[in-house]
Amino acid sequence: MATKRKILQRILAGSKNIRFSDMVGLVEGFGFRLSRTEGSHNIFVHPDIPELLNLQEVKGQVKVYQMRQFMKLVERYSLKLKEE
Repeated sequence: MATKRKILQRILAGSKNIRFSDMVGLVEGFGFRLSRTEGSHNIFVHPDIPELLNLQEVKGQVKVYQMRQFMKLVERYSLKLKEE
């Protein structure tokens, strides 16, 4: 598994090929935790954010629009990546 910081750099550089497992690690690095799974929907919550984050795995990859939604949450709430 790549480091969280490298995954974040790849996303910011515009990569659309991010493995689901790497994305889950990155999301957890920003303080989210898996709340529940409903079918293919993995629902994450953050203690300081009222919004839920939904991630789905498709052929081992995370959906691109969900990756963008996550990045908007990071920006909107000024979330910081926890040190590894």
